[in-house]
Amino acid sequence: MAQPADSSFFLAIVKHGSISAAARALGVSPPALSKRLAQLEERLGVQLLHRNTRAMNLTQEGQLYYDRTSQLNAEFDKLEQDVMNRRFEPSGVLRVNAPLNFGRVRAAPMISAFVRAYPKLEVELILSDHPYSLIEGGFDAAIRFGAMPDSGMRARRIATNRRHLWASPAYLAEYGTPTCPKDLIQHQCIVVLRSDDTYGVWNFTRGDIMENVKIHGSLRCNDSEVALAWALEGQGILMRSAWDTGRYARTDELRIVLEDYALPNRDLYVVFPDGAAMSAKMRAFIDFAVEHLSDVGRT
Repeated sequence: MAQPADSSFFLAIVKHGSISAAARALGVSPPALSKRLAQLEERLGVQLLHRNTRAMNLTQEGQLYYDRTSQLNAEFDKLEQDVMNRRFEPSGVLRVNAPLNFGRVRAAPMISAFVRAYPKLEVELILSDHPYSLIEGGFDAAIRFGAMPDSGMRARRIATNRRHLWASPAYLAEYGTPTCPKDLIQHQCIVVLRSDDTYGVWNFTRGDIMENVKIHGSLRCNDSEVALAWALEGQGILMRSAWDTGRYARTDELRIVLEDYALPNRDLYVVFPDGAAMSAKMRAFIDFAVEHLSDVGRT
């Protein structure tokens, strides 16, 4: 099937009123343009122009072809303009994946504000504790903590997300407060099961000294909210990101344990396929996420 550009020379012939004038405008020779016209008429099986040395007129079929080609070219130009405009004006559908709890508490309100700021955009937010592959899941972007599981992805860091050890005052009153990482061996430690953490091993840094401790505990779960509830109940010591524990520190429901020791950060990123940041909707989303979620690491 012919593409719109294939017939643009025919429109030029009609516009300029002769093959020679159209050839000059297009920068080709008149014989070359006559040959293209003959090939077009042969392919269509009809004559498009009545022409002699003095005049040129459209046949009935030529008029039909000219009218429809003009219409199609105008629609094609509009299509290209609409696509190019998306580089400058955010529009269309954006599919985003985010962790379950963080998605509920922080990503969802941010996205609500995002669509108010960009009313031509629609956002589908899919929450899950196990990150999807962006390509296989058909996602435009993901908000993730820690290492990037997808290859071929680009990422922009939103915020440094510090982690601390937390315990309830009731637990510390009953079992005592650890003063160094090795003390944890004698404590109940609540383990959150994650694919990107070494199971049952907590890594500490103090100055130039690194220390790894194999911890133990009666409770393990792959849901961070369940683990947090256990810690609030006084069941043990929990490693938890700073973004959602500050509220419990302010009410003294949880206290930081071993504050002088640093744990590995689980920084927050917005992740997207290579090249996706060229679109206006992705540039807008990335900038908006960085602006509105940059306080994640603050307690």
